[in-house]
Amino acid sequence: MTGTARAPASSANLGPGFDAIALALGLYATVEVTDAPSLTVTMHGQGTHLAADATNLAARVASEVAGHDRLAVAVHSEIPPARGLGSSAAIALAAAAAAGAPDPLAVAVMAEGHPENAAASFCGGLVTAAVCDGEVVVAPLALDPALRVVVVVPDAELATAEARRALPATLARSDVVFNLQRLGLLIAGLADLDALSSHAMEDRLHQPWRAPLFPAAAHIAERLRAAGALGACWSGAGPSVLAVVTSATSGAVAEAGRSALGHARLAGTVVELAPDRDGLVSG
Repeated sequence: MTGTARAPASSANLGPGFDAIALALGLYATVEVTDAPSLTVTMHGQGTHLAADATNLAARVASEVAGHDRLAVAVHSEIPPARGLGSSAAIALAAAAAAGAPDPLAVAVMAEGHPENAAASFCGGLVTAAVCDGEVVVAPLALDPALRVVVVVPDAELATAEARRALPATLARSDVVFNLQRLGLLIAGLADLDALSSHAMEDRLHQPWRAPLFPAAAHIAERLRAAGALGACWSGAGPSVLAVVTSATSGAVAEAGRSALGHARLAGTVVELAPDRDGLVSG
């Protein structure tokens, strides 16, 4: 058996869309799975510090799909792990497809636990997703062709589990309504950037509670908006900060992101990306 698959990064939440929507981005994880006398795992690109053994996510997913671990699993990822860019979902999805899973999306959701990230990587574009009666249900959402993003990626990692622990057990109904209203504005605005409200990426469900984990996020987002971003927010569980831009404003916003990192005395990178519209590619 030899299989190869590629899946894009994704940014979930996008402000008010907590655990509900995600956007596929033009950074990729590629996984190759071949039969071998025993399990070997090789890592290239981003994430080379992660375990290259049976505990590796790609190895676990591929072994589960294949029904054995006599595999050579090679991962090449452009997606920084633990930065809120859906690295785990993309790798799990690509590993499942490379190992021959008939439903790689279901495998990835079970392995990674976030249907919206895996769904965006599977379908490409902007999606909403949920697990309903045990089935992953995905709906593509309209996306303005002019949309681009700038992502400020600090060098420091933030594990999703840690970011989850920062969230409260209960929420005020007014905060839930606040988010639902802005989610409607966001979905309409991402479909037509001319209609994107300056309030559309506001949030009360996760960003305020996670702010102490990365205090510079608010300052970075403010700098991005001042430079021309149509909106800015945490990417996924952070600490990356994503700005919605067009090709005309992308360069200025990216420069503002680099300046913001310098002002905060933080190491990191700033990337200008187009949304991925192809999703999972196997072959």
